[in-house]
Amino acid sequence: MKAFQVRAPFEFGLAEVDGPQVARGEVQVDVAYAGICGSDMHIIHGQNAFVRFPRVTGHEFSGVIRQVGEGVEHLQVGDRVCVDPVISCGTCYPCRIGRPNVCTRLQVIGVHRDGGFSEQVCVPAENAHRLPDSMSLSHGALVEPYSIALNVLDRMQPHPGDSVLIYGAGVIGLTLVQMARALGLTDITVTDVIDSRLETARALGASRTLNGQQVDVESTMRELTQGEGVPLIVDAACIPALMPQMVRLASPAGRIGLLGFNATPSDLVQLEMIKKELTLVGSRLNNRKFPRVIELIASGQLQVQDLISHRVTFDEMPGAIDLIEKHPEQTRKVLVELTNAHH
Repeated sequence: MKAFQVRAPFEFGLAEVDGPQVARGEVQVDVAYAGICGSDMHIIHGQNAFVRFPRVTGHEFSGVIRQVGEGVEHLQVGDRVCVDPVISCGTCYPCRIGRPNVCTRLQVIGVHRDGGFSEQVCVPAENAHRLPDSMSLSHGALVEPYSIALNVLDRMQPHPGDSVLIYGAGVIGLTLVQMARALGLTDITVTDVIDSRLETARALGASRTLNGQQVDVESTMRELTQGEGVPLIVDAACIPALMPQMVRLASPAGRIGLLGFNATPSDLVQLEMIKKELTLVGSRLNNRKFPRVIELIASGQLQVQDLISHRVTFDEMPGAIDLIEKHPEQTRKVLVELTNAHH
């Protein structure tokens, strides 16, 4: 079968690989749509320490069940599904306390094992979530990015009326804007340095946007909050140097959510953290958020259509990677149509 394979850092392309064999407890999925994510780019660049090459990437995908392994009761051939890429052991400490997304033996489909950029893939049956009839397979492929946004916001425990400041208007920032709205938050500020991205953020529901190269984000936010600071701050720009500013801007009892995999240390002033009793949360992947996200998309509370900037065929995928590489400001979510897209 055809698959998009990263053979080694910077060595990638479409390849012929053996089709997967369905094991007990698994389902085999004909992949319909798969989204290209920033973390796929990290794998291509050799910047993901968890990957062993060669690897078929892709962790945001949907498709149709082709085959059902032994012992699988709740799914059947022909079911339309999207796949949660988080595979956990169920017995380690994080799993026992309900945090399987940071399982000590965590495996991520498309990272630790072959993923969705292939004509077929086998996944544990509990990772395949049936899509409602009203929801398209292309929208099903976008459940995963929205689950990232829901995970970090849940970790930050929003209160009604909280204002939110989001650093970064890339795909993660844009899903955060929509998810914050869906959770009932209405005062949402986004800061970035690319005007076209900020325009999209406003179109998707941001109350205001600030270009960090044109305005002083810190003094503007102080003014807007009458000096009180911001209760919810999310770093979707993933820039460690922003930490001191986020800590200064957070209101007393504020929560700061971090999403970036960056090994550069951040400066952290304990005095500010303690004086304001701030909560700093890391957020990785998603903790069983798929059912809620599917519901939000199916009910029309998330405008997922607006997140897709490009649709490409499987054969055009190397060119799409090149576009994301050279002109990231021109893309939002690039969706790859595979074999089963018109089911």
